[in-house]
Amino acid sequence: MKKTTVALGAILTAMVPATLTAQEVTLRLSHWVPPTISPASKGINPWAESVMEASDGRIEVQIFPAQQLGRAPDHYDMAKDGIVDLAYVNPGYTAGRFPIYAATELPFMVSDSVAGAQAIHEWYLEYGAEQEMSDVKVCFIHPHAPGALHTQETVTGPDGVSGKNVRPAHATMARFVSLLGGGPVQVPAPEVREALSKGTAEAVTFPWGSMYDFKLTEEVPVHLDMPFYLSAQVMVMNKASYEGLSDENKAVIDDHCSVEWTGKVAAGWAEDDMAAKEKLMADDSQTFNTPSAEEVQAWRDAAAPLTDEWKEAVSAKGGDADAILDAYKAALDARNAAY
Repeated sequence: MKKTTVALGAILTAMVPATLTAQEVTLRLSHWVPPTISPASKGINPWAESVMEASDGRIEVQIFPAQQLGRAPDHYDMAKDGIVDLAYVNPGYTAGRFPIYAATELPFMVSDSVAGAQAIHEWYLEYGAEQEMSDVKVCFIHPHAPGALHTQETVTGPDGVSGKNVRPAHATMARFVSLLGGGPVQVPAPEVREALSKGTAEAVTFPWGSMYDFKLTEEVPVHLDMPFYLSAQVMVMNKASYEGLSDENKAVIDDHCSVEWTGKVAAGWAEDDMAAKEKLMADDSQTFNTPSAEEVQAWRDAAAPLTDEWKEAVSAKGGDADAILDAYKAALDARNAAY
């Protein structure tokens, strides 16, 4: 049977939607992660393979990694506009566009990324997706294990960031660095090592696995051992691509756009991050510092203005910020994922 391409890429000029009677389709999935790094190899790829297997081969998923079809910040629009069928989106790359979802970027909130991902999935579908991502279908949430602050010298309290240039994970973390008197250095992840080696940056907020993924163990060998922040990516699907599927194929996609699959894709990345952390801890050239209870509270106090700013942004869009944040915290508590 001839296969129908649901959405064509940027280099082509037409889009041929699948019809309700189509039994075989090809879905184009775009992401910006190197194909060998764990977010892809332990999360995105197994998800796509399961879609193909569950559909008995009716659905083929073509994966285009490493920004082959577009820049990382463009991926939400690529899915919305039908340039691709599926896109891996970091909402934090487009500051201000998804104010409700930005609650997931607030520091010191999540201690367990797998349970936390499922909590975010449940919370966001109820409190934010229809307001902010109504023009796509949200499939799964994909955070790394809670990331840390990695530095060239010891920093255990928020005052230690003052005067330092820090590469932040996302817009909220960049604002936090500024609040602490540091200078945010905005460079893509693959350029972090160069920024550190040249002295452009002196610290970075990154997942544990990134220390090895981007060869940073010599550049920032001092680590603050606390769940500092989260960056939670989202896999989204073009609505026309979904609606064009047969009922049988829609059921496969629905089964894979679920809280259960959110947990599955998050688990692979989390396992790799924790393995990397253990490897770092066994390396005598690396230094781990655990903040005291007083220092943890100082970090929380220093981050309080970020929550106030988040509430202002959500309220400006007509949302009940207090209710939305309370629901987020309750979802984390319900899954024992809160820090």
